[in-house]
Amino acid sequence: MLDNLNLNLNLNLNHLRLFLTILEKGGLSAAGRELGLSPASVSERLATLEAYYGVTLLTRTTRSIHPTDEGRTLADGARRLLAEADELESRVRLGAQTISGPVRLSAPVDLGQTRIVPIVDRFLDTHPDVTIDLDLTDGFVDLVAQGIDFAVRYGTLADSTLKAKPIGENRRVVCAAPAYLERHGTPRHPDDLQHHDCIVMRFGINSERVWPFRVDGEPHAVTVRGRRMANTGDLVRRWALQGYGLCMKSVWDIQSDLDAGRLVEVLAPFSAGRTALQIVYPPTRVQPRRVRALIDTIAGELAGEATLATVGATG
Repeated sequence: MLDNLNLNLNLNLNHLRLFLTILEKGGLSAAGRELGLSPASVSERLATLEAYYGVTLLTRTTRSIHPTDEGRTLADGARRLLAEADELESRVRLGAQTISGPVRLSAPVDLGQTRIVPIVDRFLDTHPDVTIDLDLTDGFVDLVAQGIDFAVRYGTLADSTLKAKPIGENRRVVCAAPAYLERHGTPRHPDDLQHHDCIVMRFGINSERVWPFRVDGEPHAVTVRGRRMANTGDLVRRWALQGYGLCMKSVWDIQSDLDAGRLVEVLAPFSAGRTALQIVYPPTRVQPRRVRALIDTIAGELAGEATLATVGATG
């Protein structure tokens, strides 16, 4: 009887893993390839899961799939259940002090390459049984739908259902290469940007053409123009270094360029102020030990850098 119970439990967990993989990969065929299952087997297991709960979990079109309300509810619960199951197995099989298994995280491209990757490398050296899947992107990431454990993000939370662990403060600066300023002059007021070539960041279909400032203590937005637009902060930075225009960047991403004189900050008296740098994660009841350990490691190291940056900016 106990064997049958264990068998049914494993089958249910496997069905839930399959369901989450379908959502993550965006289709039944892609999920099947990921798990080594035929399309027929994937469809059969999804049908079994829907029959078990008595609801439709996915709506399908010729191009995409989307979870129903019931499907989203099941996905949230499945992630919590599987996280708890993985944690339980880890504790039972490997001991409560062992950190092992996969971690999926996301971070902005520049911050990820310069700050997060070195931290991850050191973490992997310390914990050889952990594997990392790092998604570096400046676009929107749906942590729940894509099965990502946590993300490092700038600014306020757009998704209020996520939880956040504050790291420090971030300041955005307008800057350019000395060669550009020599050719085109240095703007003295935010409104001067309308006469400059500005390198614009794009997030998905939305371009960041409105740059925020404060003039006489009041918010002052300026719509900029420019010949170059990119969807990664790394390319925006490289174009600025090559003298193609002014850009607005996180000071975390260009501090070494400012220190070396490769980029020069302008309009500092009109800074829009500081924004939050934080780690965000889905509101699961239990996070595996490996995930908590990496979150704490990244938060601790970046918080130390944030403190030094704040002291340097005010000293």
